[in-house]
Amino acid sequence: MSHTQRIPVVAGVLLAAGGGRRLGGRPKALLEHRGRPLVEHAVRALRNGGCGPVHVVLGAAAQEVRALADLSACTVTENPSWEEGMGSSLRAGLGALAGSDADAALVFLVDQPGIGAEAVARVRSAYRSRTTLAAAAYDGERGHPVLFGADRWTDVFSSVAVGDQGARAYLRAHRGAITLVECSDVAQAYDIDTAEDLTHLE
Repeated sequence: MSHTQRIPVVAGVLLAAGGGRRLGGRPKALLEHRGRPLVEHAVRALRNGGCGPVHVVLGAAAQEVRALADLSACTVTENPSWEEGMGSSLRAGLGALAGSDADAALVFLVDQPGIGAEAVARVRSAYRSRTTLAAAAYDGERGHPVLFGADRWTDVFSSVAVGDQGARAYLRAHRGAITLVECSDVAQAYDIDTAEDLTHLE
C-alpha cells in the first residue's frame, strides 16, 4: 500500500486586535494602506504565502473591522480580552485552531505591512514536523512571522502570560530549537506603532 505524503496544513493566525493606543486609538486593522485596510493586506500575504485556513483575531473595534474589511474567506475570532495585550490574542488564535487538522500555525502581525507573502512562504517552508519552531530573521535578529508546530501549541498557550509579551518568553526559553529563516532581502520588519510610523503607509 503506497503511503502518500500529506501536504502539511499550515494555518495562518493573524493577530489584528490592537487598539492603536499610540495612534490616538485608531485600530491598527483599519489603517489604510494602498486604499485598503491593513488587515486585508495581511490576510493576502498569508494566503499568497501558502497558509490556509486563515484565522483572524480581532479585538478593538471588531464590529467596525468586520463591516469595513473583506474577511469573507477567513475564520474570525474575537478576543474580548484584547486590551491585555498580544498574549491574549495569541491564546485566542491558537485556541481557535485546537482540534483542527492544522499541523502548524504561522503567526503574523497586522501592523507589519513591510512583511509580505515572500517572507511568509519562506518561514512556512521551514516546516518539518509538528514540533517545528521557526521564525523570520532580519539580519540575524528574530522577528515575525513565527511558525509553531501543533505539538507546541499547548505549551505556548500555557506560557503566554498576561501582558504584551506574546510568545516572547516561550521563544526565549526554546531559543535553541528555533530555525531562523533570513528574510531581510525580501521584507522589512518595521511596526506601525506611532504617528511617525504612518509614513510607511501609502
